[in-house]
Amino acid sequence: MNEIDNLKKYGGEFQVKCIAALLTDKLFLEQIFDILVSEYFESESNRWIVDTVKEYYVQYKCAPTMNVFKVKLDSLENEVLNKAIKEQLRAVYVHTNDTDIKFVKEQFLEFCKNQKLKKAIWDSTDYLKLGQYDNIKKVIDEAMKAGSERNLGHEYFQDVEKRMSEMARCSIKTNWEEIDKLLDGGLAKGELGFVVAPAGSGKSWLLARLGAEAMKNGKNVAHFTLELNENYVGLRYDSCFTGIDFQDIRNHVDTVKQKIEEIPGRLFIKYFPIKTIAPHTLKMHVERIQMLTGVNIDLIVVDYADLLRPAMADKNANSYSEAGSVYEELRAVAGELQIPVWSASQAHRGAHEADTIQAHNVADSYRKIMTGDFVISLSRKMNDKQTSTARIHIIKNRFGADGLTFPTYFNSSNGDIRVYDPSSPEGIEIQQKFKDAEECSKDAMRDQWNKMKKNKGFTDDD
Repeated sequence: MNEIDNLKKYGGEFQVKCIAALLTDKLFLEQIFDILVSEYFESESNRWIVDTVKEYYVQYKCAPTMNVFKVKLDSLENEVLNKAIKEQLRAVYVHTNDTDIKFVKEQFLEFCKNQKLKKAIWDSTDYLKLGQYDNIKKVIDEAMKAGSERNLGHEYFQDVEKRMSEMARCSIKTNWEEIDKLLDGGLAKGELGFVVAPAGSGKSWLLARLGAEAMKNGKNVAHFTLELNENYVGLRYDSCFTGIDFQDIRNHVDTVKQKIEEIPGRLFIKYFPIKTIAPHTLKMHVERIQMLTGVNIDLIVVDYADLLRPAMADKNANSYSEAGSVYEELRAVAGELQIPVWSASQAHRGAHEADTIQAHNVADSYRKIMTGDFVISLSRKMNDKQTSTARIHIIKNRFGADGLTFPTYFNSSNGDIRVYDPSSPEGIEIQQKFKDAEECSKDAMRDQWNKMKKNKGFTDDD
């Protein structure tokens, strides 16, 4: 009953002071922006003010002034709402210097929790009409347990069998045997893995393949895309599952339908525009998926992290610090949700023709490497693309060896990616293709040079 009783203490006065804090404390606004929902506020005038604050902050990275509100109100045709907002704004500015504003800030997360609970109670009425009591319990339990984590961690002397178990990490396999060996079974709960590659190298295909392999193993995947639209990403998964080339996949609808019926895992694809959201927004969306569908997400794929913005953006910050912050926040999301996260990072332009992309080729910030649990690079020179080959290099591995390079079959037409042991017959064959392609490239350059000399009238003696 305490949870229900608490709903009362976050009434009109508390909500007004919350808005006062939003308008006067930029740091507070930055910290809670991604969880700020206007629906939590009970009056229409307060919701209008909060929506205006959010809209203005997205564009100008600060709270609107009274003059901004005046301009906005001048265009508001609803006279009743206009008057109510003006009265509420006057009340807000009266409370800006109240001594309990600090308390209000500290209680904001609890306020959000209680508003979620209130909404859950209202939403459960539909389940009540249908007699779906399990669903009622579920939505209310989810709202009540928010922020109430009581896990004290691993008790070393008592949890010996737990840490010795092969299932202790609850890994999500890549289904690439060589990689899974290095990862002690795969990427596990709360861990961040990402692939480093230049633009156009196939990062998105590799991430889709990781998601597809997880689904084949019965895992549920949330795939966030910040470049490609949702349908486009879905088509890539269709190609991964069927082996049909992406350009031709729309001509095989029946085959796709038949194939995906065999896939035990679920997939949710969500598009967000570039640089509009922070990692915390992804966390909230995953929680929303789980609450509304009852499906537990086992793996998060983010294509790709460089296109997120940090939650607490500083106008004076440079790209180096912002990039590092994004990866640290994404790693925190993985830890909070206890779900593994796969993403990607851009390499410098100069890495396009590198045989093996290394840590120093990572764009913007070395903090990315420091934050990740497992970091690989994908190297595909022009010749490699023509021969459907690639090199996957282990840049960082918290769980075992790094510095290893694996010959890889990489078909960017259908997302067929296979990683081989260098000493295996397949690995040896791919390495031979590397050598053959290099020789062909040298021959082509030599022919071009000789042709140029001939046109210019040079001799071999020259």
